[in-house]
Amino acid sequence: MAGEERARGGGETDPDKSEELNRVSRLDPATVDRIAAGEVVTRPARVVGELIDNALDAGASRVEVAVDGDGTDRIRVADDGRGMSREDARLAVERHATSKLAPDGDPVGVDSLGFRGEALAAIAEAARLELVTSDGSAVGTRVVVDGVASGGESTRGADSGEPTVADAGRARGTTVVVEDLFATRPARRESLAGAAAEFARVSALVADYALANPDVAFTLEHDGSRTLSTPGTGITEALLGVYDRETASRSTEVAASVEVETEGSERDSVEVSGALAYPSVTRSSRDHVRVSVNGRPVRNDRLAAAVRAGYGRLLPDGREPVAAVDASLPPARVDPNVHPAKREVGLRDAGAVADAVESVVADALTGADLRRKTEVDTGLDEALNPVGGDEGERPAAFADADPIGTFRDLYLLVESGDELLVIDGHAAHERVNYERLARAFDGEAVPTAPLDPPATASLSADEAAAAEAHTDALAALGFEAEPFGGGTVRLRTVPAPFGRAADADAFRDALATLADGESPRDAREALLADLACHPSLKRGEIGELDAGELRSLLDRLGECDRPYACPHGRPTVLSVDEATFAAGFGRDG
Repeated sequence: MAGEERARGGGETDPDKSEELNRVSRLDPATVDRIAAGEVVTRPARVVGELIDNALDAGASRVEVAVDGDGTDRIRVADDGRGMSREDARLAVERHATSKLAPDGDPVGVDSLGFRGEALAAIAEAARLELVTSDGSAVGTRVVVDGVASGGESTRGADSGEPTVADAGRARGTTVVVEDLFATRPARRESLAGAAAEFARVSALVADYALANPDVAFTLEHDGSRTLSTPGTGITEALLGVYDRETASRSTEVAASVEVETEGSERDSVEVSGALAYPSVTRSSRDHVRVSVNGRPVRNDRLAAAVRAGYGRLLPDGREPVAAVDASLPPARVDPNVHPAKREVGLRDAGAVADAVESVVADALTGADLRRKTEVDTGLDEALNPVGGDEGERPAAFADADPIGTFRDLYLLVESGDELLVIDGHAAHERVNYERLARAFDGEAVPTAPLDPPATASLSADEAAAAEAHTDALAALGFEAEPFGGGTVRLRTVPAPFGRAADADAFRDALATLADGESPRDAREALLADLACHPSLKRGEIGELDAGELRSLLDRLGECDRPYACPHGRPTVLSVDEATFAAGFGRDG
């Protein structure tokens, strides 16, 4: 009994009222509308996504997106699609009204970017929505639904009146303006990130749509400044608009049809299209592998993994490709409504689709900028062992070790007692640079180098948004950057650990890591590891070091806390003891 009282809040309870509260009852329409709004409209980027879906489903060849601030102030999406009649426009803001599904139809297999009949209605519950549309008639239609003035309650109930409908002048197409988003939901508004971070989400989403629909022209403006523009003339031009000229020029288009075996041993075809940047153009983050299904950007680990698998061993260790790949399937094999945000889809025969994507990517890259060869078994597994513990901690310093030369312009050969040490010069220099940068976060300033003249770096729209969102963090790492127009930033200073300046690739990697949303500690360590890599000595440079410089590098490595592993976990030092040589030459010792 005491437990029951505590469950009800303790103290005396009225049995009749308790029984009444525990009964199942229908929610009133206003509450239902607010719940639906919370499911669909979680942040400004969701609003933009829903409106772009509607524009593309209306056959738009051009979609214009404009965002003020973080998107809660104002979002505007305009298209040149089919538009709507007055009757359709009035119904479009009603709950569960749609033009994408027959009344007796099945939402699975719907030939559109997804069917959620309450999208516009849910947006209107959380904001002021104005829809101006025309189907080509002499007079267009303006529909206004003000969820802010009504306190966030339904504006379509019997007590609150109907949406305002009036004449409007507009060419064929639709424009939707959303203002004061979450004005009646202060907790939701306060949970959003800063304006730059929220816009970065919008920017990344629009970029996804532009690459998934390269025959549609997209523009994106933020506070009146254009940040992204694609002409709608093909995937290479879309890649140029989202990224930069270097990425677009060093890429290959892909378009292939693959026949796959489906359930019941049936045969069907998968159309794979898109653009693949050459393996010489990489990023540190997987965010630049963009996949879509039937023109809708989706998160699908299996398809993204298939794209990366298609690159195989062409990629340098720890680097990720830049690619935009769309898989086109018969609508009956796609369920577009398995996720509330429509960012995931259900695929029948998902394994066969992934295999088709991998094979198309691999075929397209055959002979394109090959940079790596398959590893060869050296047969020295028993004789050549990494030095140090499991985490690369130090068993001894290199005070008594003597450099005796280099091999293949990369490896240091070092005599140490009864052992020959073989040190990967690049990995060793990475460890030195990494620990120097790590100490900088404990109070020491990050060494920087001024660039005169300043260098420029072309960024994608979402990278530019991330740069604005993380200006202070980038400055703390030694990057002084400022916008230079057209998605370009100007770098005035860069980190210069060990006296060697970082480059634009290090700047992009820093952006990717800061935007990943990992824990601050993990993000910092990954960022430092990437920063340490870029200025480190490379093959060829190591072979040019003189005896004094080899000694200096060895001493600096010996000063590290974990000298026997690079920041990425690979060993820096291998050893061969004298007994191994003696046995190999048939000596007794």
